[in-house]
Amino acid sequence: MTARSRNVLFRLLRDEDGLAFVEFAFVAPLLLLLILGGLELAYYALSQMRVNQIAMTVADNAGRVVTGIDEANVYEVFSGAEVIGEPIDFEANGRIVLSSLQPNGQRGRRAGQMINWQRCWGDLDVDPAYGGEDTGRNDETLEDGMGSAGNRITSDEGTAVMVVEVTYDYQPLINADFMPLNPVIRHESAFNVRGRQNNNITNSQELSRLTC
Repeated sequence: MTARSRNVLFRLLRDEDGLAFVEFAFVAPLLLLLILGGLELAYYALSQMRVNQIAMTVADNAGRVVTGIDEANVYEVFSGAEVIGEPIDFEANGRIVLSSLQPNGQRGRRAGQMINWQRCWGDLDVDPAYGGEDTGRNDETLEDGMGSAGNRITSDEGTAVMVVEVTYDYQPLINADFMPLNPVIRHESAFNVRGRQNNNITNSQELSRLTC
């Protein structure tokens, strides 16, 4: 090998031009995966917060209606939920179940709670978890109230509790491959009514009932 050849080989061995680019090419897929996964996780957490906010807002606002409750009030309550859920396209992919839980007025073995009225909003096909309107009215079906075991909700005589179930089919921000294992988000909330004199729902404007 000539001296010139040795010099060329020596320069090639010492040449580090492009090394960073090669290293980045190896790391880029992993880095991109971490970035996209982080964005999806953050959006999922935001969706969880939105659904929880919808549940609490609907129950709270429905409980604040005094004197009497009307179908028009229900429309207003659900309109507020629509505004909160708009960033996650909740109406097309979610469902709200609003139930008025009250004592059924029965005695003896048939005494318990009842769903005096119930209204739903949202296009997601989900059944109420604890029964539909009139559940428990004439029997002890809701003797222990509404809710999961160990977390039952009951209403006192002469009043009512607004119980809300919210279910949302999570829509990925980036790709379905980054979705959580359980894409269904569900939250429940309940608020006592405040000073309402009549807990039976009316329909003074003859609006379409948002039945379940």
